[in-house]
Amino acid sequence: IKIIINAAASPPPLLFQEVYFKNLSKQKQKEVMEKNGNNHKLRVCVATCNRADYSKLAPIMFGIKAEPQFFELDVVVLGSHLIDDYGNTYRMIEQDDFDIHTRLHTIVRGEDEAAMVESVGLALVKLPDVLNRLKPDIVIVHGDRFDALALATSAALMNIRILHIEGGEVSGTIDDSIRHAITKLAHYHVCCTRSAEQHLIAMCEDHDRILLAGCPSYDKLLSAKNKDYMSIIRMWLGEDVKNRDYIVALQHPVTTDIKHSIKMFELTLDALISFNKRTLVLFPNVDAGDKEMVRVMRKKGIEHHPNFRAVKHVPFDQFIQLVAHAGCMIGNSSCGVREVGAFGTPVINLGTRQTGRETGENVLHVRDADTQDKILHALQLQFGKQYPCSKIYGDGNAVPRILKFLKSIDLKEPLQKKFCFPPVKDNISQDIDHILETQSALAVDLGGTNLRVAIVSMKVNIL
Repeated sequence: IKIIINAAASPPPLLFQEVYFKNLSKQKQKEVMEKNGNNHKLRVCVATCNRADYSKLAPIMFGIKAEPQFFELDVVVLGSHLIDDYGNTYRMIEQDDFDIHTRLHTIVRGEDEAAMVESVGLALVKLPDVLNRLKPDIVIVHGDRFDALALATSAALMNIRILHIEGGEVSGTIDDSIRHAITKLAHYHVCCTRSAEQHLIAMCEDHDRILLAGCPSYDKLLSAKNKDYMSIIRMWLGEDVKNRDYIVALQHPVTTDIKHSIKMFELTLDALISFNKRTLVLFPNVDAGDKEMVRVMRKKGIEHHPNFRAVKHVPFDQFIQLVAHAGCMIGNSSCGVREVGAFGTPVINLGTRQTGRETGENVLHVRDADTQDKILHALQLQFGKQYPCSKIYGDGNAVPRILKFLKSIDLKEPLQKKFCFPPVKDNISQDIDHILETQSALAVDLGGTNLRVAIVSMKVNIL
């Protein structure tokens, strides 16, 4: 009773198994692991596809690496990490002192939806060999990207357990469909908000395999105390820039409406030019339509404009400081509606890419960003404001919860998923044995010396 009361008193509420592990010594934790069938180190494969998912996976990877008595870590890098146009971001993984076991070039260059499909196909061709060699006990997959769908599909078909990070959330575009598809393939789920947890339960996932942990990136966000943030701001935006007197812009194509999203990006850049504030513009991620967005940037001279700094990638530690002290962030990145709320930085969310996301009061939505004036007016309303910090997506303690969740996994449990469907009416299809039992009766005449047996129908006909 004491354990349950303590769990209920700490926000957000902890799962019973988390509280249970919290009160165990490392030796006791090891004994529980052995009881669960984990009598060897849990071999964990973390696969990262791009700069965004690495910011969520890196804290987990550091946590796994810090407990070598429980875990073995294999890192697989694929997707846009390995492309120069997107900053060769695999280097930041190496700088974090992680050994990259495998690099897979899986991106098919192109500017339409077919290129994404081909990229998934290429990843599906290459991943089986890697997973066969690694033989992980579990693969950790993040989010809603097409690369992640290839990872989850490969692992599921090869009977490898999957832990999915950030399932149950709702945004927009094709990402929703991909995220929910990965949920159905995954065996275990780590979600960031109470609503996401409820969505997973509504999707008939087993409640015992869902952990409400918060977002792993918040562990780093809420502990970031870099007093020398001005040197980072000046490095990226110039010596004369002031605190909260600049904008961070990050906008991606919407794959379900590419033409409209490119037009919206053009209007955003026009509004930013008119607003006349120093602006850091990050290149879009690898999606259908991204090259056209880069062409729009170049057509408007953004890379050479005195008020703009256009970059392919900013290391996450530095990006945290840039958005924490910005006058405003604008675009349609999930970072704007999720992570930036931790600092109370004002955000302008454009279009439908993040429709359905839970947001704090710092976010101003411009869902029909169809005119330059509308975006400009939003900038005038938001720039320079300071909002209360939001912890919707985490309290800074996600990684310890996730590590305890991993330790509690019973490798002896059947791999086959069980879905918790709501009760439904009995099946109305027919069965021959049932028909014979209900429509016939067995008559036995024990009179005389001979045993006579007959099947009699309900119409009293001897069959």
